[in-house]
Amino acid sequence: MSRVRKVGLIGWGAIGRVVGSAIAAGEVPGAELVAVVDNRPLGDAVPAPQMTVDEALECCDLIVEAAGQGVVRGWGETILASGTDLLVASTGALTDEELSKKLLATGPGRVYFTGGAVGGLDLLQAVRAMGPLGEIRLTTTKLPSTLEQPWMDEDMLAVMRSATGPVEVMRGTAREVPVKFPKSTNVAASVALAVGDLDAVRVSVVADPAAVHTSHVIEANGPQGSYRFEVRHQPDAANPATSQVVPYAVLRSLAALAGRSGQIL
Repeated sequence: MSRVRKVGLIGWGAIGRVVGSAIAAGEVPGAELVAVVDNRPLGDAVPAPQMTVDEALECCDLIVEAAGQGVVRGWGETILASGTDLLVASTGALTDEELSKKLLATGPGRVYFTGGAVGGLDLLQAVRAMGPLGEIRLTTTKLPSTLEQPWMDEDMLAVMRSATGPVEVMRGTAREVPVKFPKSTNVAASVALAVGDLDAVRVSVVADPAAVHTSHVIEANGPQGSYRFEVRHQPDAANPATSQVVPYAVLRSLAALAGRSGQIL
């Protein structure tokens, strides 16, 4: 009989609530929720004991991060060094190349990443194994209000708030963009992880007041072929900066780690 993964969940927000509730309800065979970590007192709102990270590491063999890039930066190495595996939802943290190298080198725990709101990454990894791609582009389009950032000046905010059509608010590489939009562009980092090059992925972030759906368009070309993936998601009602599908992508990854048969890996 395969062992049950003892799961600690960091973050009880829009993503964490869906993930934690599903695990607690037995919807992920082979996984048991034994700890919830959050910087707010949650009381009876959570279906498992609330603990600190250090306490969770005493009783968990897998930590699921659903709380933002800061958790990956602040706790990633500690979690892995304790021998506990780590499933990362906030892949944007990996645009810090030094951190990425440390996490991949630290053990005995193993680090895994979920694709989150985008598909096609498995195919891009396979294509990349054949040789470098010549051009990779990602265009992410969201409602203007979900893209507002503290670093933006009043002129940029005014343009976004008064826009009547799509407005490009930033263009750069997958190394540069997630740093500026830490809650909205994990997809850029995920694409870069798949192709193995942060600087090769050119990213355009677009604010569109008519964006009923959050959209991500990935385009890649090279001697191997030509690839285009487009997804349009419903934004999460509680947190429109993320897509409704993200917690279910985390659950799919968790099911694979827990050994559910029939998974596409």
